[in-house]
Amino acid sequence: MSIKSASLTIVTPNLADTRKFYEEHFNARPVFDCGWYVVLRLTTPYQEPEICLMSPQEGMQAFTGGAFLNLLVEDADELHSELTEAGLTPMMPLEDHPWGDRGFGLLDPSGVIVYCYHPIAPSAGFEEYIIEQS
Repeated sequence: MSIKSASLTIVTPNLADTRKFYEEHFNARPVFDCGWYVVLRLTTPYQEPEICLMSPQEGMQAFTGGAFLNLLVEDADELHSELTEAGLTPMMPLEDHPWGDRGFGLLDPSGVIVYCYHPIAPSAGFEEYIIEQS
């Protein structure tokens, strides 16, 4: 088996606000839109990951929390500055983490935590847990 791509689908009654959040703050662009289901492509020079947003359909429960969308970025400090200047308030502060990243978290309108980070050297206590370097 060879996985060619992966995406996250968020079932949200706040589809319009969630879509606007990713389009305005993460350079997402729609590549499919039938009204109740939208595929947004995150435009980057490296790859084009997708986030899918969906209005709840009959008998379907909306997302109720507990998920992180992890975005590896070039410079978390720069993005943090851009997003806070745009009026967003991080729910997780920008800081170094001993497991080997510097990052911060935002809450999107559907309740997903968007964790933006870049790698840094892990502390000695976490080096033993690294199985493979990316």
